[in-house]
Amino acid sequence: MEIGAQLYTVREFCKNLDDFSETLKKVADIGYTNVQVSGCCDFKPEWLKSELQKNGLKCVITHAKDTQLIEKTVELAKGHDVFGCHYIGEGGVLFEEKDGIKYSDFVSRFKNVGKILKDNGKYFMFHNHATEFKKLDGKRIIERLAEDFSPEDMGFTLDTYWVQVGGGDPAQWIENLSGRVPCIHLKDYAFGPTMAVVGEGNLNFDRIFAAAEKAGTEYMLVEQDNCNGEDPFECLKRSYNNLKAFGF
Repeated sequence: MEIGAQLYTVREFCKNLDDFSETLKKVADIGYTNVQVSGCCDFKPEWLKSELQKNGLKCVITHAKDTQLIEKTVELAKGHDVFGCHYIGEGGVLFEEKDGIKYSDFVSRFKNVGKILKDNGKYFMFHNHATEFKKLDGKRIIERLAEDFSPEDMGFTLDTYWVQVGGGDPAQWIENLSGRVPCIHLKDYAFGPTMAVVGEGNLNFDRIFAAAEKAGTEYMLVEQDNCNGEDPFECLKRSYNNLKAFGF
């Protein structure tokens, strides 16, 4: 397994191409060689390819806008061909909450996205938050997603922090979704609940890493949506150093 940085952590420093370019350099200087592009400004695939090559980075997964995923699926896949990215993700859904979507509507809207991406050499990924651990007609939404979308058409970018917030066991859910979690998000859980630097909270990462290895995970991306007033680059650096101490 390889580690990487989810750029959503430093999204405030990716609002224009100049800042985005500098951010990629800073992330590479920390030591990361893999990134997830999410929460960044618009860019041309050729631009990203050049910037990644310049910094010795590889983009292993992205989060795309719903309109791109649904209406421009083939174009999206072809763009990812340019910078060599296989995994394309949905960033998050609020199921039947304010500004959210009914579960059945989500299924109908996205049912064919994974099939089209697969036909174009990509793999569709769903990123969970806590809402997927609510029960709908007696079954957790994340369980329904795993049933209503085939393993060939959709994987899960399982987020360790949000599984915990939802009342689940991150390692157990990685096991439950074995074979469908090529990418996961590493985010520690501290009292509050508070998002924490990986290794500075209360999650049992030894179990998480063992489960991920067994489940076929390829990439573990550090993500900290909220750095609690700290410099997000410093948070990424501490997470990197802690993961190196874990042996990665």
